[in-house]
Amino acid sequence: MKYIHRSIEKLIKSAVSNFPAVVLTGPRQTGKSTLLNHLFKEYSSITFDNPNTLTIAKKDPEIFIENLKLPVVFDEVQYVCEIIPYIKIIIDKNPGKNGLFILTGSQIFPLMKGVSESLAGRAALFELLPLSFEELNNSPDTPKKVFDRIIKGFYPRIEINKRININLFYSSYTSTYLEKDLRHMRSIEDMSVFYNFIRVLATRVGSLLNLNQVASDCGITYITARQWFSLLESARIIYLLRPFSGNISKRFIKTPKLYFTDTGLLSYLLGFKDANTLISSPIAGSIFENLIIIEVLKKKFNENINMQMFFYRDSNGNEADLILDFGSYKKVIEIKSTKTLNNKLLNYSKRIGIKDADFYLLYLGKDKFATNNLKILPWYELKNIIK
Repeated sequence: MKYIHRSIEKLIKSAVSNFPAVVLTGPRQTGKSTLLNHLFKEYSSITFDNPNTLTIAKKDPEIFIENLKLPVVFDEVQYVCEIIPYIKIIIDKNPGKNGLFILTGSQIFPLMKGVSESLAGRAALFELLPLSFEELNNSPDTPKKVFDRIIKGFYPRIEINKRININLFYSSYTSTYLEKDLRHMRSIEDMSVFYNFIRVLATRVGSLLNLNQVASDCGITYITARQWFSLLESARIIYLLRPFSGNISKRFIKTPKLYFTDTGLLSYLLGFKDANTLISSPIAGSIFENLIIIEVLKKKFNENINMQMFFYRDSNGNEADLILDFGSYKKVIEIKSTKTLNNKLLNYSKRIGIKDADFYLLYLGKDKFATNNLKILPWYELKNIIK
């Protein structure tokens, strides 16, 4: 089977040489197991997707760990977090030995809780999202090609199997992987209501998250909506972009914006089956914005870039889609799904009250130019901004 090299490989290989444990999280089907099996063929491999293995490990985690052949890759370890304290014991009995354990998980919060409690200082942490444009070595140069890719999405299986039915893949993804993972974490009595909840969230992509309104639209309580939303966030199906504020504590109080970590899944949930229909949709701009935001997030994770991501909105209604905060300086980015630009867009940087910042506008055109303190670039120049 074809293997697609991942940008994060160098980081993971380095971490295995320097830490006794490495933890790789990310949504289902992003290629975590394939990546590790490719890089570490000499490792034993155990998956807790296997019910028999899971039962044995849960019954007596201490004996299970003691009888292992090291080094080992544990796949989907969030199902049996009971073993993590015993992993710590083995690590502490082997001081100076690195690369003993590699753990993967598709439910970030439960796994991270176990790791932070038992493996603090002993494990390097990484997250793998679906394929990036850099990994695909392909940057579509026309709006039609861009939106074709948005519809297709970025899961490796879709890229490897050119004959796969996209609609069938995402139908299976929602009914199999989401149901399996999310029902394991919390009882969901009516999956049809839950799927409706996800679809309603999809219609809010790129918008401020109002869970009270979402709950009302779905006919569920706010508490249920909050619980279900946490499940989707833990499974990394959705991503929240926080608002920028000079007061750091306020960033976590103010309302975030909602995005999905894969545009193919997002398009499926919204019912779009072809690029032409999507391009003419009122939501096309928000979905294109989603594409760019998640591409930045992938680069941040894949290269371990020390930056924070925010959006900007002030009391006067001035906005910017993305702020990359590198600490001593910032990059402010406006994203537009258009090939033509008006004067209002070209002057947006004058309305943003942020100092020590470079300003960019990414769009679907091909020309590069600058005006005032603003650089206008084709969207595929994004990779050159994040340095």
